[in-house]
Amino acid sequence: MATPKRRIHRKAPLFLPDPDLLPDLRRLGFAWESLPEDVIVDELERRRGHGRDAFPVRAMWRATVAMVVLQHESAASFPRELERNPHLLGMCGFDPLGWQSPPVVRLVRGADGRMRREGRPSPRRNGAPTPSAFSRFQSSLVALERECGAVSGLVDALRKDLMDALPDYGKRLGADGKIIESHSTGRKLKGKGRPSDPDADWGRHSHRGMDRRAKREWARTRKWFGHKLHLVADATFELPASFSVERASASERKVLPRDLKALFAAEPELAGRCREFSADKGCDQAELKEWLWERRRIRPIIDVRETWRDEWAGIRPEKDGPMLRPLNDDWTDNVFHTEKGEVFCQCPVTRTVRPMAFQGLETERDALKHGCPAAAYGLECEGRALCHRRAGVPGAGFGRTLRIHLKDADRRIFTPTPHGSPTWRRAYARRAALERINARLDDGFRFERHTIRGKDKMTMRVGLALAVMMALALGSIRAEAHDRRRSLVRPPPARAA
Repeated sequence: MATPKRRIHRKAPLFLPDPDLLPDLRRLGFAWESLPEDVIVDELERRRGHGRDAFPVRAMWRATVAMVVLQHESAASFPRELERNPHLLGMCGFDPLGWQSPPVVRLVRGADGRMRREGRPSPRRNGAPTPSAFSRFQSSLVALERECGAVSGLVDALRKDLMDALPDYGKRLGADGKIIESHSTGRKLKGKGRPSDPDADWGRHSHRGMDRRAKREWARTRKWFGHKLHLVADATFELPASFSVERASASERKVLPRDLKALFAAEPELAGRCREFSADKGCDQAELKEWLWERRRIRPIIDVRETWRDEWAGIRPEKDGPMLRPLNDDWTDNVFHTEKGEVFCQCPVTRTVRPMAFQGLETERDALKHGCPAAAYGLECEGRALCHRRAGVPGAGFGRTLRIHLKDADRRIFTPTPHGSPTWRRAYARRAALERINARLDDGFRFERHTIRGKDKMTMRVGLALAVMMALALGSIRAEAHDRRRSLVRPPPARAA
C-alpha cells in the first residue's frame, strides 16, 4: 500500500511586503510623486464642503490614478481590485481595517403588544469605495474637466517639468490623429431621436494609392462612430506635448493649426526650441507650412497629398513615371517638377528627363538651389550646350543653376527640406514615435476596449492617460533610469537601502 504524501500547510506572512519590492506599486509611487494633484484635490474638497467624507478626496484621486497605471479597462472593475488588495488599499489612503456604520434602530411590537426599540448591527465593510461612490467621483472629475479643464491641464504642467528635465524636449515635434470609437453603436434610440453618445458622430478615413506591380489604383475606407484624438508629441523622446479630442468628423487640417498656435502661444520656450515639425499627408496644407517656416523658422516635414490624378496636365516621361508639370508657366522651359517638389530637366535634343541635383537651401535668399545633372554627375547630355544657351548660362563649367524662391513658389509643394531628400526621410521616419504613443493608448491604457461615452469624459480619460505616461517618464528621468522612460510596465530599479 502506497504511503500518502504529506501535505505542508504554509502560513500567511505576518507583514505585507515592502512596496519597493513590487514593480506595480513602485510604478504607482512614481506616478503619484510626479503628478501635480494638489490643484484638483483642493478644488474637489472645496466642492464637497461639509458633506460626507467616508472616502477622502485624495484617496479617491489616487485610486483613479492607480486605475490608469494598473491598466484597468473600466471604473467598475477597479473597486473590486481594491477589495481584494489591502496593500493597494492602504497605499491609496483608505483604511484597510474597514469601517462599520452605527446600528440600525427601529421600533418593533413585542409579543405583549408593547413597542420597543430593537438595534440591528450593520455589517462591517471593507475600506474600499463602493462602485457607486467611485462612479460618482469619476462624474465629479468629468464636471471639473468640463468647467475648467483641470485634468487635461496636468499635461501642460508636466510638459514644463519635462522641459526642465530634458533640454532637447520639443526640438522635434510631430502630430498625428487617432481614431477612438465610442461605447455606442451610433444608432438613434427609440423615443429620443439621438444616439446614446450625442457628442460623437460618424467619421470616415480614406486611403488611396497606386499599385506599381498590378498597375492599378487601390482605395480603402474606414468608417467609425466616436471621437478623434489630435496629438502633438515629441518625436525623439516619444512623450506627449498637447492634445485635443474632437468629433470623428473634425478635419485635421483645421484642428492642427489651431492646436499648434495655442501650444506655441502658451509655451514660447517650446516654440523657440522646435526645429522641425512632422505630420502625415492628412495635415498637408500650404498655410501651415508657410506659417511654420516664415513665422517660427520650423522646418515642416509634412507628406504631400497626391491631387494631380484627377486634374493632371503635363508630361509623363514613362508609362509608370511621375506626373510632371512645368516649373514656370509664364515662359517655355525644359524644367519640370512633381507634386512632391522633385525637380527634373528635359534634354532639348533627346527628350530624356533627368532629376536635377539638389544643392541645398540658401537661407539668405530663402531659395532652393538645383544644378544641372550633367555637370553635377558627369553625365553625357547632347543638348547641354543648347540648354545653357537658352537659359543664358555663360560657359558650361558648372552648368545651369536653378533657384526656386520659396516666397514665389507653391508652399504646399516646395518646402525648406525637399520631399524625399535624405534629411526629409530621416525626419519623417522619426514621426513613427506618434504611432507608438497611440499604440500605448490602445494596449497599455485599454482605449481599444473601453466603456466611455461623451466628449468630456473622453477628454478627461485621455488627458489622465497622457499625464500618467508623462509622469512615469518623469519619474524614470529623476531616478536616472532614462532607458525606462518609455515603459509602462518596467519601473526604475529600487534604490539600495
